[in-house]
This record gives sequence, structure tokens and C-alpha cells, in this order.
Amino acid sequence: MWDVTQSTTFPQTSDLTGRSALVTGASRGIGEAIATELARRGATVVITSRKPDPLGEAADRIRQAVPGATVTPVAGNTGDADHRAEAVAKAVEQGGGIDILVNNTGIAPIAGPLMGADLGAYLKTFDTNVVAALGFVQEAYKAGMKDSGGAVVNVSSVAGIRSTGVIAAYGTSKAALIRLTAELAWELGPKIRVNAVAPAIVRTKFASGLIEGENEARAAAAYPMKRIGEPEDVARAVAFLVSDESSWITGETLAVDGGMLATGGS
Repeated sequence: MWDVTQSTTFPQTSDLTGRSALVTGASRGIGEAIATELARRGATVVITSRKPDPLGEAADRIRQAVPGATVTPVAGNTGDADHRAEAVAKAVEQGGGIDILVNNTGIAPIAGPLMGADLGAYLKTFDTNVVAALGFVQEAYKAGMKDSGGAVVNVSSVAGIRSTGVIAAYGTSKAALIRLTAELAWELGPKIRVNAVAPAIVRTKFASGLIEGENEARAAAAYPMKRIGEPEDVARAVAFLVSDESSWITGETLAVDGGMLATGGS
């Protein structure tokens, strides 16, 4: 056992050198930041998103940010089983296995009250935000994570914890993802840890409508930390959850929200 009295330096176990990671929805924003942080800590990284060109550009930005990083883009639709299998296979080929899976892909094609919601769009929201995430976990499990172990992080949202009245379809899908996280943690332990993060408003294209102009100051004022989130805030939380520093944490959802949930607001 490490003796704190023998050293003033805490052991660092966040090094991910030698580990192979797959990050979905990584062509920009939170996903790109997560992939960059994992690469910075030494992991080889496969990134996915639907459009090849933006994904390739993201891979270039990550390589520029982390010289020498191994980053491979695999474009495709997260709802496509063949794409999921291809992405996981590339992670195995590139890193000798798959140790880390981050399910970041998420869509919000509809907003407003559920009573007026288009059920086709609602179904698509769940297919992308929940079903595809489970599909990626199943692929990683079959590809060797069941034997060698690993860590999964699902990117949920504070909208999955507290009602917003604005993005109800998105919020209910993210609530389901939180429930899925707990169920998988129970089923896949002890070799595979499964956790989630739940960001509030983060400076991304996805949230651009909420932070344009004076909206940002108004939004930030409601947070105890008095600022909105940055993609790197979420990335560092994810990196912690996939590292050995969190080796006894599974089934949890970590709110990365600047204290918003603590205020009782939405």
C-alpha cells in the first residue's frame, strides 16, 4: 500500500500509454476534445462521425495538438451496425485491442412539448443516443473487452437528470442512457467499468443557439461557477473516468455542470 507519509507527491495513474480508445461523434466539440485529451495522455485513438471531411479535419487538428499521436478517422452512421463493427475493428487493429470506449454521439432533431412531437423523430433520437451506444458496447465486448477488461463512458446530459421543458425528447433519451450506464455497470463488472458524464451548457456548435450574444452572460450568471462549460472540462472528466484513478468507480453519472444542478435550476 502506498504510504502518504513517505512522499509529498501523489502517484499519477492517469497515463493511458498503450491503451486503445474509440470516441464516437468526434468531428468537433466535446468529442474532439475527448479524443485530444486521451491522445495527450498516450492512448491511440479511433474517432468516428458521419461526414468524412470534417472527421478527417478533426483528426488533423488532434495530431497538430498532440505531435506523434496515433489518430484514425472512421466515418459512418452510428446507427449502422456495419459501421460500428468497422470502427471497433480499427481500434483493435491499431492498438492491439480496445480498452476505452466513449459514446459521445448525440442528436436532438426535435424540441418543444412531447405532445406535439413527431414520433419518427423521437424514435430516431433514441436509436442514435441510446440504441447505438449499446451497439458499440456490444461490439467492444465481443472484440475482446470481455476478456481483457476496459472502461466505457457514455456522454449524457443534465437534461437527462432534470426536466428542461424545452428539449424533452433529447432529455428522455439521455435519461435512458444514464439508466443504461447503470445496468451495464452491473452486468459487465468487474472487468469492465461503465460510467457516464452529464454536461450542462458547453461551448459547442450544438449549444450555439443558447449562448449567442447576450445569451451567454445570462446563462453563465445562473451557474455557481459563473461561466459556461468548455469542451475541455468534459474531456478531463472523461479521461479521469477511463483512467486507473477511477478504478473503483462504476455505474456513476458525473455531472460536469458548473454547479447548475446544485442550484435547483434547469
